[in-house]
Amino acid sequence: MTSPFKRILVGKPIASSEEEHQRIGKPVALAVFASDAVSSTAYATEEILLVLLMGVAFPMSHSYLVPIAIAAIVLLAIVGFSYVQTIHAYPDGGGAYVVSRENISPTAALVAGASLLVDYTLTVAVSISSGVLAIGSAFGFNDKALIRIGLALFFVGVMCVGNLRGLKESGKVFAVPTYFYVTMLFIFLGTGFYKLVNGDLHQLHTSAELARHFKEEHELMKTASLFILLRAFSSGAVVLSGVEAISNGVPAFQKPESRNASQTLAMMAGILGAGFLGISILAHHLRPVVDEGGETVLSQMAKSIFGGTNLMYYGLQFGTFAILIMAANTAYADFPRLSSLIARDGYLPRQLANRGDRLVFSNGVLVLSAMAGVLIVIFQAQVSALIPLYAVGVFTGFTLSQFGMIKHHLKLREPRWQVGLAINALGCAATGVVLGVVVVSKFTIGAWIPVVVIPMIVLVFRRIHRHYAKMDRRMQVSPGEKVRRRTNTVIVLVGKVTKGSLTAIAYARSLNPDRVVAVTVVSNPEEQERITQQWEDHGISLELVTLYSPYRELTRPILRYVDDIDSQHHDDFVTVVLPEFALEHWWQQLLHNQSALVLRTRLRSRPNTVVTSVPFHVDEEEEAAALAAAKPDA
Repeated sequence: MTSPFKRILVGKPIASSEEEHQRIGKPVALAVFASDAVSSTAYATEEILLVLLMGVAFPMSHSYLVPIAIAAIVLLAIVGFSYVQTIHAYPDGGGAYVVSRENISPTAALVAGASLLVDYTLTVAVSISSGVLAIGSAFGFNDKALIRIGLALFFVGVMCVGNLRGLKESGKVFAVPTYFYVTMLFIFLGTGFYKLVNGDLHQLHTSAELARHFKEEHELMKTASLFILLRAFSSGAVVLSGVEAISNGVPAFQKPESRNASQTLAMMAGILGAGFLGISILAHHLRPVVDEGGETVLSQMAKSIFGGTNLMYYGLQFGTFAILIMAANTAYADFPRLSSLIARDGYLPRQLANRGDRLVFSNGVLVLSAMAGVLIVIFQAQVSALIPLYAVGVFTGFTLSQFGMIKHHLKLREPRWQVGLAINALGCAATGVVLGVVVVSKFTIGAWIPVVVIPMIVLVFRRIHRHYAKMDRRMQVSPGEKVRRRTNTVIVLVGKVTKGSLTAIAYARSLNPDRVVAVTVVSNPEEQERITQQWEDHGISLELVTLYSPYRELTRPILRYVDDIDSQHHDDFVTVVLPEFALEHWWQQLLHNQSALVLRTRLRSRPNTVVTSVPFHVDEEEEAAALAAAKPDA
């Protein structure tokens, strides 16, 4: 029933031998791995303003935009150079997790892995919520929470299905909106700077209007300007989110993987830096305000620059909406790959390490979609509520990765290792400082959540690893241990004599066990007499054991009988055979009791107990022929 539907959604399976052909080139890779970073240009400036306009003296609020943007771009350059080192040192991917595992400690690797998994989950929630907010600015529904949440969950589903179809296929489709946004962004910036040079760019609000708009907050927070500036910088630092994605996904690139990945990283950093700085400069001159739950800053600026809600305005808004939705694709490319690495090391369920029909880690795709959906519902698709949670995981991964690369250079001392050491040391120091700023400045407004959640995830990792280690020890075979002879008692459970029970008895005898016995449960003497009579009528030469259950309970009497049999032969097998109907239609199963399912569940928890279901296929054509043969002649 589900197979044709799955084929329509996901597509035909791809053979493992085709994995090499599923790798992607730089144009598609830029769309897949850079969409998250590039999309942050749509909301990073707004997040800075959200903090500045509530805490810094007017009219100076907008004047801090460009210095903060420049500081963030310098940090972007440092981190970009650092990750080029990582890409060439670890071409098999894994990013901060693998670097930390190989050079620092397993605990550091788990912290990095947990931080990145949290980051990728938030990437999906933030980017899709931002995309819905962008389109809501154009059509005026941002104040309607149910519409926001519903649309956001719909787009999570679209991204999930798209990525289940495979990285190469989804990348080609999702590359179109990514490049469309980049084109519209630079048209917007070009038009804006043209008007700025010609003196045609006029600010949207006067200083007096800005002061009135935020008077209360200004009075409350004017004494904390340095703290506000640090918080604003930490908000703008989300522009670095996604920079690490390429280092995690190096194996997805066509050969030579490292060179293609590092060149894609350079292109991404260039687009990101130019877009973010350009928007910040224009915002400095236009002086937009933040309307939480209403029109976005980019929308306000686009109306001014394009001269109203014309075709170019709607083009930019649609492009913004599209890139923000597509930004989730970066997380969908990296979360499953990273979770598969962690699962192979035994710290996550091993199902996450398996590839699906389309050579993607489909279980990871499904888990990511579910977790992002929960976040969207909890935070009602509000970007400003999700952003404080965002940067902690990003910069934790950055810092651990750079520190791991420092130890890598000191250990191997490869050619020109001093240059790499200096780059990574500077990157480690810079991202470590920003991490501290993010945690301190945003702790009370949400940053405490990842600070608590990440260690909890690490504890879960360790618990899973202990379970796997314990199972490996218990399953280990001692040197020289051989297969030994063990007895087998087979119990066939019957309710009455049917074709199904006769088939089950025949199967039990075919096993040639040491003993085979039929067991039935009755609640009154009439039932016992009926089954005994049927046994005699059909001449079944098999011992029949009748268990009396006055309260009509089925499971407990059978379990007690199996315990009695087991106690007679210590550490030997007891096989319980359950006859079952195999019906033509799934709904027909609902018309029969599920006693076999309950028994299987209870019996499989017993040691040395084997549960076997013997299906009897009820053929409707055979039944019709039998009825016709039994019908007397007219």
